[in-house]
Amino acid sequence: MTEIHTPRLLLRRWHDDDLAPLADINADPQVMRWIGDGSTLGLDRTAEAVERWEEEWDEEGFGIFAVELLASGELAGLVGLTVPTYLPEVLPAVEIHWRLGQQFWGQGYASEAAQATLEFALQDRGLDRVIAIDRMGNDASENVMRKLGMEPERETTHPEYGFPLHVYAIDLTEYV
Repeated sequence: MTEIHTPRLLLRRWHDDDLAPLADINADPQVMRWIGDGSTLGLDRTAEAVERWEEEWDEEGFGIFAVELLASGELAGLVGLTVPTYLPEVLPAVEIHWRLGQQFWGQGYASEAAQATLEFALQDRGLDRVIAIDRMGNDASENVMRKLGMEPERETTHPEYGFPLHVYAIDLTEYV
C-alpha cells in the first residue's frame, strides 16, 4: 500500500470509513464552488468518485490520496495525481489535485500534502512534469500552486462549463 508521511499528515489509499467524512466535505457548497460545475456531492457520488480514483491507481500507478491528520486521525480531504481527461488540450498530462474540508483551510495542509505529492510524482513514479488546473478567481489554489514552484502555462476555457481556467505547470526535472 502506498503511504506518504509528512510532518502533520498521512497520505494514503482510501478506506471504507472515509466515505462519510469525504461526503461531508463534498456536501459543503464553499468547498465545491471551485470544483467541476460547483455542485455538491452526496454519499453515492462520493463513493463513485473514490471508486474511480482507486481504478486510476490500478491503471496508472498513481491516483488521489486520502489526507489524514496524524494528530487526530481525522480525514482532512484529498490530494493526488490524476489524468485531466476533461481538458483534452493539455493531454498527455498528469494533474495534481487537492480538496480539503473548510475547517482545514489556511493551515498549510494543502501545500504540505501537495509538496509531498510532487516528490512522489518525481521520485516514485518518474514523472517529469505535472500540471495544475484551477478556475480563475480561486486565489487560494493559485497560492498553493505558486508555493509549489508552479508557473502559469496558459489560460483556457472549461470545455463543458465554459468558465475560464488557469493551467500551471512544473518541470520536475528542475524540482528541488
